[in-house]
Amino acid sequence: MKESELRQPIQKRAIEKRKQILECGFNLICEKGYHNVDCIEIAKASGVSTGTVYQYFKDKRDIFLQGLKSYSDSLLFPILEYKNKTIKPDGLESFFKNAINSNIKVHTMSQSTHEEIMAMRHSDPEVNKVFQDFEVEATNVLVDILKANGFNTKDIYEKCHIIIGWIDNLCHELAYHKHQELNYKRMTDMVVNSIIHLLS
Repeated sequence: MKESELRQPIQKRAIEKRKQILECGFNLICEKGYHNVDCIEIAKASGVSTGTVYQYFKDKRDIFLQGLKSYSDSLLFPILEYKNKTIKPDGLESFFKNAINSNIKVHTMSQSTHEEIMAMRHSDPEVNKVFQDFEVEATNVLVDILKANGFNTKDIYEKCHIIIGWIDNLCHELAYHKHQELNYKRMTDMVVNSIIHLLS
């Protein structure tokens, strides 16, 4: 079905139905893996007919991409909480530790799905764009927060982009990889100290 032919919900009930399909479909994909789910299963999990799924979405990939965008937005929520808060010069450590801890909590995919999506990022331009857009938005939010609190160092955009990458990699390590031989408290301290050093 072409995008122009998809049903654009206006009434509350239709909006909620579309949201339910999107959430159920994306959660099912996260639970079982992208390649192990089809629209029939998504319809069943959503409590609707397969035809209803196709009224709102082109296909499974459309559900996945829109769900992935919503998921990436949720990864921004922890840092957005600090947008209007004051960070004291000696409060950077607690700011970034709190941001890391909050970020870990919203990494809710299974490890296998996370790995599958990372692989898709390298082979699918649209999946990659979702991640690139997230990185740009997260960088801009962090720059705004730091500037508002007087941390306006040279090359702040580049530094914040590096910081977002460090935090993202650390959260993936803590949420998915879980190497038993690593001390994650020390690793978190190292990342936070590196961030503070980069900004000083």
